[in-house]
Amino acid sequence: MTDKLKKGDAVVWNTSQGRTEGHVVKKQTRDTKIKGHAVKASTDDPQYIVESDKTGARAAHKPDSLKKK
Repeated sequence: MTDKLKKGDAVVWNTSQGRTEGHVVKKQTRDTKIKGHAVKASTDDPQYIVESDKTGARAAHKPDSLKKK
């Protein structure tokens, strides 16, 4: 993903269950946890917190794994 993503952008990504659609909740630039899983992020290596439109579940993804809809 070379384009800059911002809060609210509609995105798609691949999961083990197939293609998922959702939206960007925030750009994560610090380490955090989501559902007990560690998310490593920094200003130089950010991740995006995304929310599935179908389930409402949140996850962190690297910018290259997301594609704008």
